[in-house]
Amino acid sequence: MIRMNLNPLLACCLLVTLLTGCAQEQPVASETAKEKKSETQADIKPLVNRVLTQEQQDKLTPDEVLTLLKEGNQRFVAGTLTARDHSKQVREAALGQYPKAVILSCLDSRVPVEDVFDRGIGDIFVARVAGNFENTDILGSMEFACKVAGSKLVFVLGHESCGAVNGAIDGVELGNITAMLANIKPAVDHFKDYKGEKTSKNPEFVKMVIAQNVLGTIDRIRINSPILKEMEKQGEIKIVGGVYNMQTGEVDLLEQ
Repeated sequence: MIRMNLNPLLACCLLVTLLTGCAQEQPVASETAKEKKSETQADIKPLVNRVLTQEQQDKLTPDEVLTLLKEGNQRFVAGTLTARDHSKQVREAALGQYPKAVILSCLDSRVPVEDVFDRGIGDIFVARVAGNFENTDILGSMEFACKVAGSKLVFVLGHESCGAVNGAIDGVELGNITAMLANIKPAVDHFKDYKGEKTSKNPEFVKMVIAQNVLGTIDRIRINSPILKEMEKQGEIKIVGGVYNMQTGEVDLLEQ
């Protein structure tokens, strides 16, 4: 009888001991996991895209640069932008620059050009003006980028919902904005035979003018810059254009 009374008591003691032992061991296992996680996080460093060297730039072709921009835009759309060590790139770029391309973009703050193409410090030249049109200063900048600094691509980047294009369509007049919008008027006048409503309230018409403004700018770059025209003829550069989709972030290339 005594033996039978002790067995349940002994069993309870053993159970308590086991449970206590497990409880004491769990924090140790948890701490080990935390340490491992901490070590793993410490090992993760930003992916460093090195600043382009002249030798690397020389080996690139215009088609390869265009492909790189397309791939970068795909990453932007997918939300997988390259992690960069900008502090290191700043130091690396201090002594020189050998960008792949020069991009003419609108002034619009919703079009972050470097991010749109997933480019870092020293990767691209960016010229910005409301309505992404060319003028003497921008042509000179493009000639510097390509003829002097070795860029392989000229990219004219328009975008949807462009206030400058809307202003040109509606004939807005306000200070220096009036003269600025005159640069976009050729794209509006290109559709003089269009039968629909020719105001900024007509999305179809606005879309047509935005694309034509890019194509017209490309044409005038070739006409007004013999240097760039000859470089393109020799296959040293390409001159292309596209339109940025404000909803998706995607850049659609335009057929010329």
